[in-house]
Parts: sequence; C-alpha cells; structure tokens
Amino acid sequence: MPKLRVTFLGTGTSQGVPRIGCDCEVCSSVDPRDTRTRCSIYIETPQSSWVVDTGADFRTQCLREKVRRVDAVLYTHTHADHVMGFDDLRPFCRSGEVLPVYGSETTLAQLADVFSFAFRPATRISGYVHPEARPVSGEFSLGGFEITPLELPHGRTVSTGYLLRYQGEPFFAYLTDCKTVPAEVEKAVAGVRHLVIDALRARPHPTHLSTSEALEVIARVQPGKAWLTHLCHEHRHSDIEATLPETVRVAYDGLVLEVD
Repeated sequence: MPKLRVTFLGTGTSQGVPRIGCDCEVCSSVDPRDTRTRCSIYIETPQSSWVVDTGADFRTQCLREKVRRVDAVLYTHTHADHVMGFDDLRPFCRSGEVLPVYGSETTLAQLADVFSFAFRPATRISGYVHPEARPVSGEFSLGGFEITPLELPHGRTVSTGYLLRYQGEPFFAYLTDCKTVPAEVEKAVAGVRHLVIDALRARPHPTHLSTSEALEVIARVQPGKAWLTHLCHEHRHSDIEATLPETVRVAYDGLVLEVD
C-alpha cells in the first residue's frame, strides 16, 4: 500500500486568523496553532504531488513548508479564498509543459474567466501557468490513488470534496466548505481512515458546517480519525480541542499526516 503524506498548508476561513483589525482573544493568541491562513492541503505520494486549492496565502504557505514540486492542482470551488493564489503556481510549471488542473466544469469555467491570460491560448504569456483543464465528473487516478469527486452544498454554489481510495479502500477524504454532507457522500466516505471536514465555528452559519454539525457527520461516518478545518477566529485551538472526542482533532497550519 502506498504512503500518503498530507500537509495542511492552511486551515483558516476566508479572512484568515488573525483577522485584520481584530484584537479578540484568538486573534491576539501567541499559540501558533491559532494563526490560520486560507484553506489548502498539499498531498505527496511516491508517484506525484499535488495541492487542493491555491488561496491568497499560497505563496507564503509554499515557502513555509518548502514545497518544491506540484504535479497537479485540484480545486474545490472558485471562492476567492480558494483560488487567488493561482498565479503562484508559476514556479511549478516547467518550460513548455502544462499543469493538469482538476475541478467541476463550473469551477474550471469560472477559473478560465478569472485567469483568462493562462487558460486561453491566444492570451497565454510565456513563463506563466499553462493549465490543462480536466473536468471531474467521475473517478480518476492520481499518484497511485483512485480519486472520487463529491458534490457538497455550499450556499448558492456547489463545492467539490475529494475521496482518495486505494484498491477500493477509503483512505483519505477532504470535505471543506459545505453546509451539509449529503447521504450519498456520507456513504462514500464511511469508515475512511482520515476525514478532514469543515467546522467554521460553534454558531450555525448559512453556508458552512458548525462544530456540532461536523461532529454529527463524523459520528455517522465513523472515520478512523477526523480533523476539523476552515476555522474562524471564534475557535481557540486549545479550548475546542479539549472538548472533542479522542478520535477528533483540530487541524492547524503545518500539520503533517503520514497515512499508510
């Protein structure tokens, strides 16, 4: 079975933590786990390496974690906190080669509108990102794993979660930016070794799971381990983690999971 290494590049909400101009307890915290950049993960296998989302902090995240290789990009959706670091993919594009970019048809069409200089051959600039759009409508392979896209309701849009399987076994699931997890998605990720899930804050939110809602999903899915992500400044790492079941932890920027 191949080894999977997952690095949490960012675990924060759209404004990051600390928020600009905020002096709350969490934004003023000296605990490095309370400093949260915009949500993204970096996945490495023996065959290849890829990122899920490139938020506005992507450059800083890559420098911090010493990311040297990106063979592909998977996008969940096109909200600004998940795509605005797109141009910082340039160092990972070898001269004359394209970079596979995966996402739903809607996501890829919106990316092409925002970053037309890269997606449209007539406007491509030498030395910039040359993406190869690869719409995901079903299972595809990457880095020795079978990857299944999962549709997640996220307000007026649909976010794409991703499930990684090896020889049919659910290995790792990433479900960020969702208000609910449909029954068919819960069934697909049931018993997964590691589940990463949206848990914005304790209070209900119209487009994101709250902590209690995320815990309800986790209880039904029964993963080996669950990790809460996309947290806002209402969550102090040490306080919330002290209230969680032993198999549920709070992800933080720079956390590395070794899964095999």
